Amino acid sequence: MHRVTISPKFQVVIPQQIRQAMKLFPGQKVQVIMYGNRIELVPERDIKTMRGFLKGINTCIKRDEDRV
Repeated sequence: MHRVTISPKFQVVIPQQIRQAMKLFPGQKVQVIMYGNRIELVPERDIKTMRGFLKGINTCIKRDEDRV
């Protein structure tokens, strides 16, 4: 787990190890999501890079009647 400090301008630096692992780059947009008392940063990705990311997902689940 990494620890960061919030600057007086409310800025946070994402540690290098995490930036590299997540393939983040300067100027990239992220979505900020609040869940109760925690914050999540979700990188926005180009739709072309998302192709095939659900390959192999199990689609044999019971669906609600209004979703058939």
